[in-house]
Parts: sequence; C-alpha cells; structure tokens
Amino acid sequence: MPRITLPDGKVLEFPQPVTGQKVAETIGPGLAKKAIGVKLDGAEIRDLQRLIERDCTIKIITAKDDDPDALYLLRHSAAHVLAEAVCAVFPGTQLAYGPPVDDGFFYDLKTPRPITEGDFATIEAKMQEIVLQNRPFTRTDYPASEGLARTANDKYKRDNAERALAKGDSTLSFYTSGQPGQHWEDLCAGPHVPATGWLKNSKVMSVAGAYWHGDQTSDQLTRIYGTCFADEKGLKAHLHRLEEGKRRNHRKLGKEMELFHVEEDNPGQVFWHPRGWSIYVALMDYMRQRQRQNGYVEVHTPSVMARSLWERSGHWEKYRENMFTTESEKRDFAIKPMNCPGHLLIYKHGLKSYRDLPLRMAEFGSCCRNEASGALHGIMRVRGFVQDDAHIFCTDEQIGSEVKAFCKMLTEVYADFGFGIDKIAVKLATRPAQRIGDDATWDRTEKALGDAVVAAGLKYTISPGEGAFYGPKLEFTLVDAIGRGWQCGTIQLDPNLPGKERFDATYVAEDGTRKNCVMLHRAILGSLERFLGILIEHFEGKFPLWLAPEQVRVIPISDAQLPFARQVRERLLAAGMRAAVDEKADMLGAKVRQARLDRVNYFAVIGQKELEANAVALQNQAGEKLGTLGVDEFVARLQAEIDERRLPAMATA
Repeated sequence: MPRITLPDGKVLEFPQPVTGQKVAETIGPGLAKKAIGVKLDGAEIRDLQRLIERDCTIKIITAKDDDPDALYLLRHSAAHVLAEAVCAVFPGTQLAYGPPVDDGFFYDLKTPRPITEGDFATIEAKMQEIVLQNRPFTRTDYPASEGLARTANDKYKRDNAERALAKGDSTLSFYTSGQPGQHWEDLCAGPHVPATGWLKNSKVMSVAGAYWHGDQTSDQLTRIYGTCFADEKGLKAHLHRLEEGKRRNHRKLGKEMELFHVEEDNPGQVFWHPRGWSIYVALMDYMRQRQRQNGYVEVHTPSVMARSLWERSGHWEKYRENMFTTESEKRDFAIKPMNCPGHLLIYKHGLKSYRDLPLRMAEFGSCCRNEASGALHGIMRVRGFVQDDAHIFCTDEQIGSEVKAFCKMLTEVYADFGFGIDKIAVKLATRPAQRIGDDATWDRTEKALGDAVVAAGLKYTISPGEGAFYGPKLEFTLVDAIGRGWQCGTIQLDPNLPGKERFDATYVAEDGTRKNCVMLHRAILGSLERFLGILIEHFEGKFPLWLAPEQVRVIPISDAQLPFARQVRERLLAAGMRAAVDEKADMLGAKVRQARLDRVNYFAVIGQKELEANAVALQNQAGEKLGTLGVDEFVARLQAEIDERRLPAMATA
C-alpha cells in the first residue's frame, strides 16, 4: 500500500502498486493529460507506466522547457527516434548508445557509409514521420538470458547488456515504439515519454566521430547530435543562441582582437598577446584585491613535485592518466594538476593553534592536465591553465560561517562582471553511495552548506549523490548574456586529505588536544583561461572599461594635433589607463571605424579646436558623441567609471 507524498505535502494512499499515470489522474485529469513522467524522491525519473511499489515523494513531470527533468525525458526519447530513423534510412546500421546531454542528445552508431550534413534533412523527415504517428513507448524488462538473446545480432548492444549484468542488474530493459507487430525495439534503461507525439520540436544538429566507450583503440563510430524542446519557441530560442554563440565565439573574437592564439604543435597551451595579457593581468589583480579584502593570504607552490607527494594525496592512483610526469636522478615527478597538496605542506610547516583558524590560503596556481586532444577547445578547455584557487583550513564549527562568507564573496565578484543573483544557479551535491564518514557527519555538513547558500541570498537545487566520496560540495553556474550556463565556482568540503591517513593536518584545540582540521577547496572563477573565454563571449569582446585591453584611443584629425595627442596619451598612462594614439594617415571616419572594430571603449578625437581648448571630443564604442571635455575632466570621468567598475548596458539588462 504505497503512500505517495506530493510536493505540497499532501499524501495519497493506494491499496496496491500504482503507476505514475494513475497518480496524475488521481490529482486531476488536466495534469494527467500534460504528464510525461514522474520523479521519485527527488532523484529517480521514471516512465508514467512503471509501477510504484514503495512509499515515496513524487513530482509529476510535464513538458516544459524550463524544467531540466522534462528536457531529460524528451531528449532521451528523441535519441530513440533518431536511432530508429537512421536505421530506416541506412539499413544495416548498428546501434551503440544514445544518452541525453547538455542542450540535447547524441547517438553513437556504426553506419554502412559515413553520415554527412547532407543526410540531415532525410533523417529529420523520417523522424517527423515517426513523431506524427504518435507511437506509444513501451518498456519491457526481460530476464538476463532472454535479454541477452535479443542482442545476439548486435555487437554493441550485446556489450552494453553484458556490462549492465556485470554491474549487478538482474534484468535487461527494452523500449519499443509502436504497436505490437509494427514496433521498433532498442535496449535502453529509459525513461521515455508516453509517445513519440511529444517530440515534434526535435532537430538534428551535427555529426562527429567517436570511439566505442571512448577507447581510441576500439571501433570508430559515428556520433549524431540532436536536440529537442517542449515547444517550438524553446527550439527557436536555442537555435538563436547557437547562432549568437557562433558570432561571439571567443576563438573568432580572440583572433580579431589579437588577444591570443594556440599553436598546433603545442595543443592546449595558450600564447597570450599583449592585448589579451593585459586583460589577464587586470583579472588577476582584481581577484588578488578581492582575496586580500576577504582575509586570504597568498602563497606560491612549485609546479613540479615528487611522485611521493601525489601518492600520499591519492592523485597518483586516482588521477595518474591526467598528469604530465617526468624523471630526474631516477626519481619520478609530476607537473601539478591541482594545488591542494602543496597548500597542505605549507599548512603543516609549523604548529597551528585554534587561534590561527580559519586560515584562508590562496594561489594563482599554474596547473597542467593531460586532457585528450579531441576535448581541447580554444581557451575554454586547455592543458595549461591558472586557477584562482584557495583552501580554507578551519574547525568543524567554522564550516557554516566560512561557506557563508565564501558565498557572499562569490556573489560580489560575479556581480562585478554582470552576473547578478538572478544569473547564478547553485547545486548542492550530496552524499554518494560510496563514501567515507558516518551519516551524522554528512547530515551536519550538507545542512551547513545549504544554510550558508540561503544566508547568502541564493536558492539552490539538490544534485543527489553527486558529492565527492569525502564530502558534499556546492557548484555555481553562471548564465551569460545569451542564456547559456557555465559552471565556474565551487566549494568542496574535505575532511579526507587533512585526515590522519593522508596529511594529518592538525591544530591544537582550546583544550590542548590535537585535532585534524577540515579543508574547504574553493574557486570562484575556476580557470582564468576559461573564465576569460566566457567573458569574451558574454561581452562580445566589448569589455567594461576597467577590464578592457585598450580603454582609450586618442585620434588626432591631422598630424598638426599629433604632439598634443601624445601628451593626452601620456596623461592617461600616468593615471594607470591603457591608451594608444592612432598615428596612421587615414581619414577620421576610417580611424573611428577601426577603433570600433577593435572594440576600444572610448575615442578621444582631437582637432584644431580641441587642441586650442586643451580638450578632447569624446565618443564611445556605441558611436555616441559625449561632448567636448577638458583633459582633466576627461581623465576624471574615466577614472570614476573604472573605480566603480561600471558595466556595459548589455551586461546589466
């Protein structure tokens, strides 16, 4: 007799196991018509027709583009339809697997011939045919032997089935779309929507190569990407975001603005040009100031450290394949992929008292990770990068207050870049199945993280079971100017590394006993390279004045004003601003157009009248003429904008 608790706290009791569809009908016929699935206990998404046999909380999922659970169901189901369509268009296709992913789904397949963009229209037409037939999805669970028999002629599905059984599954689930005798079947864990008619807003997006289970020594497959939304408006908005993303692409703008480049012979390593490096340094200086204001001390640790240290931290065992290693004098060393072991060694250098805690230790740590070459992407995903990394060493009792202070600092930093509270999404990743520590400790630490987020004025969602094995964590995702999410900030609670089994990082407690401290791993920007890539696209290269690579360009109308233009530039440089003079022999209109293309914030035009008045005619990036200002007034105006870190209008809209 399952007791079903609804989101509003109301409890429904049923005399026997019940389907999600029946629960929706009990709540109301209108909801039953809109329902596409259910979510049990905030974690497990199921089809409407699967039986619920236990007491649980339930959420009825309806088709809405602002609900990640709904998009998960729609996209997983659309992957099934894509696979059926490809099999129909290209007989002999073998299926691997097709999961939902961020912004869509993909399906890996082995096709008789290569798939190209020229095939998309044909595949989409077949998908729409299946959608318009509104075929019902049906799940069937087969005993292991029967399930394996159903995959006998499909190499990849057979492998998937055997892997599932090796993990402990006792049955294998298959999904069919269509009526008995006229259906198409696929080995799949599900879940799916009730019928294909819910998938009208699907689209094939791209095609790429892939390896079976990501193993480069295994079979090469074709990966077809697609997307699906609840309604046409959501799909159109997504396609618009993609077009905007192409226009704002940081690699394109980085080249146009001469910010950086990446060499083919040095994959994943960024070569920063003067203009790009000026932004990098400004960003680092800004974070350094913020950290000082919030009680952090800055340290620096070696880039290459002995294997024994990484064995002690556990990284050599768990992370070895992602580390660059070297050898010297018959000893193994690694280029650091992260900074935490080095910070622990600094903490342990000298006795610490409870009076010394919390100790907030920050580093602009230069790290290297051996990312697969196929995963590298401009400056967003690289092998060499710098983190605004920090570790907070504190007592158990200080966890809540330290996380609260971190959340406050994080929101203030993000606001300076135009990411207000309404543009920050927070997830609390809770205890995984495989973990260390008792439930009481997990209860306390999860509550401390959740309470701290609320105290900072933020809302959060639960990411069940996604915490680290040693402790829960918070993840902060920014929403940029065109609506894309970027996970940047994080704070992780770690009693493991400072524990006795690893580094035994202790302090003398008030009662004179030695106790192990707690370690909070935290970052706000994350990788500076990636964050700058996000900012380039967010601002479309039009940075706020305080961050811009070239804040002012002084433009003399003729050579007669050139000496005065140089004097104005020197005045700006003396005030700490980044300024240049356009000394080319071009006409004024051409100089202004070039300054706009270079995304310079202000153009200080100087003609004969300005020269005689010791003034400039000021224009901004948007082409607005801001009047004639005396040089002193002009410098003071820009300085005020820099000091206030004013944002472009687009960043505050």
